[in-house]
Amino acid sequence: MIRSHTIGCIIVFALFSGISLAQISGSELLQKAIDFHDPDGNWNNFQGAFEVTMQSPKTSERISRIMIDLPQQVFNLDVRKDGDSYAYNIEREHCEILLNGSSTISKEDLEKFWLSCERGTMYRDYYTYLYGLPMKLKDNGTIIHDKVVTKTFKGKEYLILKVTYDQEVGEDTWYFYFDPKTYAMEVYQFFHDESKNDGEYIVLKDIEEINGIKMPKIREWYYNKNDEHLGTDILHPWGS
Repeated sequence: MIRSHTIGCIIVFALFSGISLAQISGSELLQKAIDFHDPDGNWNNFQGAFEVTMQSPKTSERISRIMIDLPQQVFNLDVRKDGDSYAYNIEREHCEILLNGSSTISKEDLEKFWLSCERGTMYRDYYTYLYGLPMKLKDNGTIIHDKVVTKTFKGKEYLILKVTYDQEVGEDTWYFYFDPKTYAMEVYQFFHDESKNDGEYIVLKDIEEINGIKMPKIREWYYNKNDEHLGTDILHPWGS
């Protein structure tokens, strides 16, 4: 769906209203959100595994088992869908691909299942970014905008943090929606070109704690332009 590193001015009035300035800076809001999601400062040394079930109205269910070891720079992804499985095992610069348990994969199957080490690296960055939020907003190249506003989204008021990136990191514009009392991250949204109202917004529900990190258990993905539901990701602990 999205990538943070590669991943309109008119916002649908039915969704957003009641815009006003908040009495908190962007960096202060981010730190309060990190204190909620990672109270013991575990993210930089995160070692953990979890399973994500993706449900979509346009395709069959996909189950992904993910292991992230940041200190050792190890990422493992095992995906099961429609009776087939493929896996990426990445350790620093080394990459291994398996299809149905075998490392011997025909050119036809590599193309059929879109398997490549470049794609494996994309998955590593994708999952590390999404499940490392909001802590990943401390990464180099991230621009935290100082002005925080409050907006009402689907009947609830949020503190909104605007984030952009240095050109070599990414070109998308992101907005992160935090509960004004707990500072929990409950929605985020990105635009490729905000004037076109493109991109997506993601509604986050419930919390699953994985190795000290409070991660969203449910992510519901929608297009900005028409609120079309793209899919739902459900997080479960795994491997513990």
